[in-house]
Amino acid sequence: MGETYKNLSLRLKTVADMVTKDYKIADIGTDHGFVPISLIERKMIPFAIAMDVNQGPLEIAKDNITRAGLTDKIEVRQSDGFENLKPDEVDCAVIAGMGGNLIIKILYEQLQVTRSLKECIIQPQSEWKKMRGFLLEHNFAIIQEELVKDAGKYYLMMKVTANKPERDWNEVELAFGKLLIEHKNPVLLEYLQKEVNIKEGILEQLKEESGEHIEERKKEVSSEIKLLRRGLEYYHD
Repeated sequence: MGETYKNLSLRLKTVADMVTKDYKIADIGTDHGFVPISLIERKMIPFAIAMDVNQGPLEIAKDNITRAGLTDKIEVRQSDGFENLKPDEVDCAVIAGMGGNLIIKILYEQLQVTRSLKECIIQPQSEWKKMRGFLLEHNFAIIQEELVKDAGKYYLMMKVTANKPERDWNEVELAFGKLLIEHKNPVLLEYLQKEVNIKEGILEQLKEESGEHIEERKKEVSSEIKLLRRGLEYYHD
């Protein structure tokens, strides 16, 4: 096992583990370049392009790649999303550690490149439901989902392919992940229980207040609790 992989956070280890063996990858928003370095060191992939929109992170990635002796296997390239990536240049794109809206923008702006990939490994920091909705609406299939808790925070990862999904997902599956629910993911169960407790606490506080805006907020939170409880029902089957 490579030294770089051992030092990755659980979040990035999970992202790296989802990449299909022997695929060439583009790591979008590579930051320090640790994901492609760890994959090459472990002989999981033959080649990578480490990409970032900012020159600063690319210089750090370049130094790390040089230090690892992998300049012949990892190319460093400045790019805003897929802008400087050609269709069929790689098999897999890794897009981790960005907000869901930004990932949607990257995927949508260069759809020709996105559809040429055999897979995308996506780790959105937010907008999970919106991310799933976008993927399914544009005929991408979510074939693997992982949820991990790392340093007290919950992180979602998805493996996506450009194949039409078998069927639409219902509201609960969109919100919490059809595959996570099907596998009764234990981290999702913990997440749902925690969110119910938080939302119920908020609702309790709102009972002491009044006003049009407060009433709207009460309805919103009640609706969120109802959806969370519907998610928990899957664990009682």
